Amino acid sequence: MSKPTVPEPVKLISSVFSGSKEILNKTITILSKEFGAPDYISAIVPFEYTDYYTKESGEALVRRFISFENLVSPDMLPDIKLFTNTVEKQFMKNGNRLVNIDPGYISRAHLILGTGKAYTHRPYIRDGIYADLTLIFTNHTFRRLEWTYPDYSDNETIMMFNNIRERYAIQVQRSIQS
Repeated sequence: MSKPTVPEPVKLISSVFSGSKEILNKTITILSKEFGAPDYISAIVPFEYTDYYTKESGEALVRRFISFENLVSPDMLPDIKLFTNTVEKQFMKNGNRLVNIDPGYISRAHLILGTGKAYTHRPYIRDGIYADLTLIFTNHTFRRLEWTYPDYSDNETIMMFNNIRERYAIQVQRSIQS
């Protein structure tokens, strides 16, 4: 028989993209007020992997990745995703999202994103939110899976997530020693 255990806290991350740098920065400010100070904010980079969002959010989309200093319990992901959905609604215009927020977390083993979209590799959590297993950590690096979105699996993004994971591992070790 397995014994239930309390999971380690995880590192909250988020992708934020928009056609407006102003909305992008306002969104990061809102997320920081809700989840605490970021300990990493990427440079602004073009979001060029797909044109899926162009009709709704406009052209020339730009993105930033952020991670937050405060560690959270992984079971908070549905609440976090529901909150980010409300933030997206704040910036809607004529029924279109002007910002897209994809929250998730990094653990020692993987990177999980929260989503409202069901699929074979996305187990249901609660409240209409699913866990998207996006990357796994093996042999000292994050690795893509057959369903990983291309923008989460390019080498620069993987290196960024590896660096965030290193920071996270130090934080977890410190919390264990306390």
